[in-house]
Amino acid sequence: MPDAYQNLDQLYIAGEWRSGSGKTLINKNPYSGETIFEMKAATPDDVDEACKAAKKAQAEWAALPPSARSAKMSALADTLEARRKEVMGWITREIGGTQVKAALEVQLVLGVLRAAVALPFMVEGRILPEDIPGKESRAYRKPIGVVALISPWNFPLQLTARTLAPALAVGNGVVLKPASDSIVTGGTIFAKLLEEAGFPEGLVSVLPGGGSDVGTALIEHEIPGLVSFTGSTPVGRGIAETVAKSKIIKPLELELGGNGPIVVLDDADIESAVNAAVWGKFMNAGQICMAINRVIVDDSIFDEFVDRFVERTKALKVGDPSKPDTFIGPLVNEDQADGVMEMIEKAKSESGDCRLGGERDGLVIPPHVFVDVDEGSCLCTNEIFGPVAPIVRAKDEEDALRLANKTEYGLSSSVFSRNIERGVAFAKQVEAGMTHVNDQPVNDSPFSPFGGEKNSGIGRFNGRWAIDAFTTDQWISVQRTPRDYPFSLDDLG
Repeated sequence: MPDAYQNLDQLYIAGEWRSGSGKTLINKNPYSGETIFEMKAATPDDVDEACKAAKKAQAEWAALPPSARSAKMSALADTLEARRKEVMGWITREIGGTQVKAALEVQLVLGVLRAAVALPFMVEGRILPEDIPGKESRAYRKPIGVVALISPWNFPLQLTARTLAPALAVGNGVVLKPASDSIVTGGTIFAKLLEEAGFPEGLVSVLPGGGSDVGTALIEHEIPGLVSFTGSTPVGRGIAETVAKSKIIKPLELELGGNGPIVVLDDADIESAVNAAVWGKFMNAGQICMAINRVIVDDSIFDEFVDRFVERTKALKVGDPSKPDTFIGPLVNEDQADGVMEMIEKAKSESGDCRLGGERDGLVIPPHVFVDVDEGSCLCTNEIFGPVAPIVRAKDEEDALRLANKTEYGLSSSVFSRNIERGVAFAKQVEAGMTHVNDQPVNDSPFSPFGGEKNSGIGRFNGRWAIDAFTTDQWISVQRTPRDYPFSLDDLG
């Protein structure tokens, strides 16, 4: 691996790599437990410097013609393509992503970057109808300015790129705070990619550090015009409260927790449903906001589905994420693994039928399958974020819909039926931002609206929805002829 993609344990501020002066951050390999590096975090002073640099660079960046910004986004995609192996290596080493997960994530990000090449040409203003004689009303679409981006650790490359790429493409600067478990894959590796692709200095800064100091300072800073956050619902609520109390109120793009169901109706292709459910549940050890949290199966096919699901899950390779045939690797850290194990033990105490399980090995937890799980079980009422699959029995289609919607979350979901129109009719009744017919719920597409309902977030990412998110409307009117103003009631006619 080239040295340039090894030394990523620094802050990146205003085009310079430098050591931090904040708290010590320890970056560990979740599978081996080895320390990859230690570094000093950013401070609120660094946040201030980064925001001011981004504001200065953004003015020149936004003034460029669309073709110039489009060319830079294309160069960024080419750079990632050339550095694919290095980036995949970091995903495996830093967050324990398996080879298939790493390859998928890079593929998704390349899609986001290639889509961003078109976005500068999709920012459109309007000429609006106007009743006043001689007046022309215009609606200009302008960049927000500087975007505060706080990214998560579970799919850090993709969930950072999903805001970073469109925000840059439509003319913004970005100050990025990655999660402490993904300092590189959600943060400093982007600084290196942007630097190599020739982006302007200062346009993007990367500030690893804690949420309570760096994150809060970034959210409260008066320069960023929008906060984009992906993570848990409790943290998202806290960010919303902080923004509301800040000196400058700003819009939010929040993609929060999920409790995604996959619903298997009585006429489903069971084999297809099983394959989708196993993949959508256990990809990245279940550490995905869109991952299947509950498997809801019609009573008439329940037993057959369970038998096939358990058999298919048993065949999954578990362990070392660096091996190409491993599908379930380690959880990201000790707290995450401890929380999942506590949930497993609680589910067992709730008289859950644990049809498949095993012993924890370090941060690796083998897949667990619980059958005939009660809808009030901890596995159904909480976001598991681990390799645990609760399978719930539904009496019929109506009951399946009730169970699917029995959650405070509404991110992604799916339904299986051989009758496509029946599946679509069901999908339209699911209280979620995204529902996939005859597929699992872990889907993202660079031109499709990604986002949730209820406690799963605010706003939508991707394509035209990203343009709406990262730009703002300014109304400018032009009075071309002198206007007659009413000075009395008689003048109003």
